[in-house]
Amino acid sequence: MAKNNNKPFKLSLRQTIIYLALGIYFGIIISKSEAISWFRIQEMFRFHSFHMYGLLMGGVVTAAFCLKLIRSFGIKNIDGEAIEVPPKETETWKAYLLGGACFGIGWAFTGACPGPLYTLVGTGMTIMLVPLFFALVGAWTYGYLRPKLPH
Repeated sequence: MAKNNNKPFKLSLRQTIIYLALGIYFGIIISKSEAISWFRIQEMFRFHSFHMYGLLMGGVVTAAFCLKLIRSFGIKNIDGEAIEVPPKETETWKAYLLGGACFGIGWAFTGACPGPLYTLVGTGMTIMLVPLFFALVGAWTYGYLRPKLPH
């Protein structure tokens, strides 16, 4: 497993451009697939359409396939270390329940999960700057409180 050595994370200009291009591509994909549409999200939560469930299940299948490839071929990370995904600890189910509830409530209130917030802002929905700001505040708060939380 990779060690957390608390070194500052630096990206070269080339890496920054690659990550920016991948982020833009991801934004186009989720926009064109209507994954950022509040109407599609509402349909999902009301069980009126399979569209979002199909997208989510496609993501799960893709992730499982990629993890299988990583394990089968021994693919290493950028530092040359083995990529390992540790199993989830089942005794911390309360933390997952609380985190999932917070995520779900935020998703229901805003009609968007954290990733698409950037895409929605990019498509001109400037009102989404408000939930994006509070998502960042929530992430910062978690980072600040993390040492005090039971993990």
